[in-house]
Amino acid sequence: MIYPLMKNNITRDDLDKVIDLLKKNDPILTNGPLVKEFEKKWSEWLGVKKSVFLNSGASSNLLSLAILKILHPNGGEVIVPPITWVSDISSVIQNGFKPKFVDINMSTLCMDTNQIINNYNKNTKAIFITHAQGFNGLSDKLLEFIDEKKIFLIEDVCESHGATFKNKKLGTYGHISNFSFYYAHHMSTIEGGMLCTNDDKIYQIARMLRSHGMVRELENDQSKEEWINNNPELNPDFIFSYQAYNLRNNEIGATIGINQLERLDENIKIRNRNHKYFLKKINNIYFFNEFNINGSSNYAFNLVARKGHEAKFLSVMENLKLNKIEFRRGSAGGGNQLRQPYLKNMFPENFFLNFPNSDFIHFNGLYIGNYPDLNLEDIDFICKVINEA
Repeated sequence: MIYPLMKNNITRDDLDKVIDLLKKNDPILTNGPLVKEFEKKWSEWLGVKKSVFLNSGASSNLLSLAILKILHPNGGEVIVPPITWVSDISSVIQNGFKPKFVDINMSTLCMDTNQIINNYNKNTKAIFITHAQGFNGLSDKLLEFIDEKKIFLIEDVCESHGATFKNKKLGTYGHISNFSFYYAHHMSTIEGGMLCTNDDKIYQIARMLRSHGMVRELENDQSKEEWINNNPELNPDFIFSYQAYNLRNNEIGATIGINQLERLDENIKIRNRNHKYFLKKINNIYFFNEFNINGSSNYAFNLVARKGHEAKFLSVMENLKLNKIEFRRGSAGGGNQLRQPYLKNMFPENFFLNFPNSDFIHFNGLYIGNYPDLNLEDIDFICKVINEA
């Protein structure tokens, strides 16, 4: 591909920092002091009290719902969008909750506020919002409703690092927020993710769940003593509090993350400049461009056909392929998750048609890579290919 989804997201400078680490005599490579440093610096950048570095954003999704399960052992419903990544929905099901689907708003690709409110009931245990493709999915109305009903809010910010609502970063509003540092995202640690929170209890549980459920991972001495005193027959170094996982990351990932964090803000500025230019250049007769970009931190160029012009979308995809411009049809997560095999048998036949906006994006939406190495001349060419088709 001449124009891939991502390019040069791990730089020579990042690799040199890793080489410096490896040149040390007997360096620590497993989860160690650099992981702690990265967690601290990320928390400061985001504006939260605590963060837990994990091996993927999907693992952050999993831990978030595992924590919700500890808080609500009898399960319940979690409100989710059809346009999201598979691990968001899978983590809900794997932890014994029922996903309650809500269609998206076309201008944000995120769940529609009014539909969230209308689908809330006494069995709702959480709202799991996906800030897809760099767009903000929050609103005053939604936050007021969440506060009034005291609903547990989980934010998936995996594709939206640095996006804001009312000048406050996404990922600071929820009880828990999840980030991904996969290669194609705003910043990368090769593979990696972060779970963030302002709640000390959630933080302590997350630390244990990340590492086999081991009580020795607790940073709260009082909680640690309680576990030890309640289990006198066990070696204090090997008390396993919950059925848990090994989702740790390592010092190499943390080294790259610390270095990448220094240029994240500048990269976001370039991405947003590119996005505005892209929206200006595409033909808005045939393509939807009424996206709400207030506070956005663009992940990729979303291209959505206007209704009535769907037939042209096939020729657009063919032209992109011919010109070696990489894309993904269906936008975030490949489109409407309710059409996927892992969900189809859980719902009535054609249930996915109850979410028309998500289903329209499934067939008539795609995204193209946006990254700091992409310049305005590149975008001119990409838009020319699209508009000619």
